Amino acid sequence: MSLIITPLSGIPIIQPEDNLVTIILASLEQTHISLMDGDILVLAQKIISKAEGRFVNLAHITPTTAANELSISTQKDPRLVELILRESREVVRSRPGSIIVEHRLGFVCASAGIDHSNVQTGEEWVLLLPENPDKSAEQIRASLEEASGKHLGVMIIDSHGRAWRLGTVGVAIGLAGMPGLVDLRGQPDMFGYTLRITLIGVADELAAAASLVMGQAAEGTPIVHVRGFPYPLQNGSLQELLRHRNEDLFR
Repeated sequence: MSLIITPLSGIPIIQPEDNLVTIILASLEQTHISLMDGDILVLAQKIISKAEGRFVNLAHITPTTAANELSISTQKDPRLVELILRESREVVRSRPGSIIVEHRLGFVCASAGIDHSNVQTGEEWVLLLPENPDKSAEQIRASLEEASGKHLGVMIIDSHGRAWRLGTVGVAIGLAGMPGLVDLRGQPDMFGYTLRITLIGVADELAAAASLVMGQAAEGTPIVHVRGFPYPLQNGSLQELLRHRNEDLFR
């Protein structure tokens, strides 16, 4: 079966406490898609954060001494820097205009994933990443499975930069009912050679493909439906995709 990625139509601007499952089901009907076993729904992080009310008004943030000091060297708003520090385990690198951190969820990203774009509440408001993206994905998956009677996967994605390459790509930050990695070690290649180190980041591969359909600038298509994922669905989590610190040669 070919991989088919379809943007869902009719998604409204998401507000705090909106029921995303109800919105997804209505949009599937509007897009004329009936769920089947093995289907996956991919959701942009921003609509999860909005539904979960992860808005913060910078006017209510008082920077600490550490935030004030870092704001000087990075030329960033000290209130924003304070939020970045609160959402992070550590600052990995910084320079004027950029703060790279290890987010409290475990991945390395710029500005702890805090975003001004497409927030709609004004320049003083920013949006944080979901508190627990795996949990959010699982709750949506369970409700969709109950409503449809089908075995499904759900993934939440965000746009991240990458070391050594320019440009942002979609990556998985939360998943449920689908693998993050597929381990091919011990399997033969087409010439009979036994693979020894091959782990495929299938969730990130799908996240990048879904991101192409969603688009990176506007939020017109923040949910896509996936059919034909070439691997069996199984329980997975963000932790599968994160490299352990003792294996990181660059920190």
